Amino acid sequence: MAQGALALVLHAHLPYVRASEANSLEEDWFFQALIECYLPLVEMLEAAAGDPKQQARLTMGISPTLLSLLADSTLHERFPNWVQARLQLLQQAPSDRKAAALHLQSCFERYLCSWHNSNGDLIGRFSALQQQGVLDLLTCGATHGYMPLLREHPEAVRAQLRTAVREHHRLIGQQPLGIWLPECAYYEGLDVWMRDAGLRYAVLDGHGLLHAKPRPRYGVYAPISSRNGVAFFGRDSDATLPVWSARDGYPGDPAYREFHRDLGWDLPQEQIEAFGLPTQRPLGLKLHRVSDQRAPLDAKQPYEPELAQARTKDHAKHYLEGRRLQLEALEERMETAPLLVAPFDAELFGHWWYEGPSFLAELFRQGPEQQVTFTTLRGVLSKTPNLQICDPSPSSWGQGGFHDYWLNDSNAWIIPEWSRAGRAMKERCSRGVGSEQGLRMLHQAGRELLLSQSSDWSFILRAGTTTGLAKERIERHLERFWTLMACIDGRDRMSEAWLNDVEAEDSLFPLIQPADWKQVAVNS
Repeated sequence: MAQGALALVLHAHLPYVRASEANSLEEDWFFQALIECYLPLVEMLEAAAGDPKQQARLTMGISPTLLSLLADSTLHERFPNWVQARLQLLQQAPSDRKAAALHLQSCFERYLCSWHNSNGDLIGRFSALQQQGVLDLLTCGATHGYMPLLREHPEAVRAQLRTAVREHHRLIGQQPLGIWLPECAYYEGLDVWMRDAGLRYAVLDGHGLLHAKPRPRYGVYAPISSRNGVAFFGRDSDATLPVWSARDGYPGDPAYREFHRDLGWDLPQEQIEAFGLPTQRPLGLKLHRVSDQRAPLDAKQPYEPELAQARTKDHAKHYLEGRRLQLEALEERMETAPLLVAPFDAELFGHWWYEGPSFLAELFRQGPEQQVTFTTLRGVLSKTPNLQICDPSPSSWGQGGFHDYWLNDSNAWIIPEWSRAGRAMKERCSRGVGSEQGLRMLHQAGRELLLSQSSDWSFILRAGTTTGLAKERIERHLERFWTLMACIDGRDRMSEAWLNDVEAEDSLFPLIQPADWKQVAVNS
């Protein structure tokens, strides 16, 4: 048995995509992730926890915005109908794809049953897995704000972190000790505000540790501690590339399900509309396999579930063999047990890579035979009392390794808007308000400011996908913020109906605290 361990770390996140009307594009994002990723993951972990031969351990961050969606009663009510509509449409699948359609139908029905059996309480199921020691649940920034671009006003960073911790505790029932920093982005001094929020560890991309001062003795294969007492773990590229890369990694295998071909594009528009479903968008009904990465979408072959399942077993074995050899080689050069940290977006497993949850299940099932031990980040720290003191390097896990994906010609216009709004929020919260109605409006202003800071919208603007939606979201939240601030200052008036509508639509973070934006003392 290799003496080191493998720490798989998943980051589950969606922006706050709650919409007042059903069947919105944003709502589709959530429901597709729910049935393709979150339900399969929790079911897989529960099965692994119930098998005494397995020692499943997983670290998983769940962002506060995703927790808010998972707890939303309106979305709970809409989800079964969303699934049923797609089950009906699957009956229209072409004859050469009937086997794939029946497989997908069976999966949808199973996960919908799982949903009903737990009354839709995925949060409770994840929390129970943490209590069993299988999961180590992390938080994130409140709205996935990109911290290095908010640092001009430290109060904005503090509010992102404190709001996140408060919401995690409210919904999970336990105080988080670790955080998945949004985009794994770090800047000098961020650990001060992490510690202020009660957060004690996080994951960085590899160069966040490799460029630390002094350079860590064991590179990314052991955690370090900042001078402010926050531990950091570094991503190991050898442990992530085989899973992460669609081109060179396992997800690109010809047997696996093709992500980009969907029944929503294949069927005639009138046929889809007859089932009351939106058109001109993917519906989460994918019935083809990768076949050949170079082949056009219309040349993809029908999906064969049994073939894909067999490949997950092969790939899990290959991955574990590679990690065992890696750990054995590191043991010879290290005076402490080596650690491999493999962080991924959780949505890779099931949404982007349909077979991902089955692959994880095979890892836990084959781990004992392949002599690979799994651990959590919290578990590592509980057994490692002494860490090397190093100052982590500014970094992110985005393209280029730093901040340019969120600060470029496509999205730089947002930064001064955040700055102006952040300054106004800091000044108003430092002065306070003089009435209950003023406090109510200030609470909502804080929600709108946080929502405008989501890094997802900046990412979409740079990626060039649904850019109109991203721009509209940013501008909507900032417009609401300034309207609320003008009313607090007495420069404008609003109707009670308008405020009720805004509070109903952006109804997250009920424990929000304006004091989080009070001006930071100069020596902080």
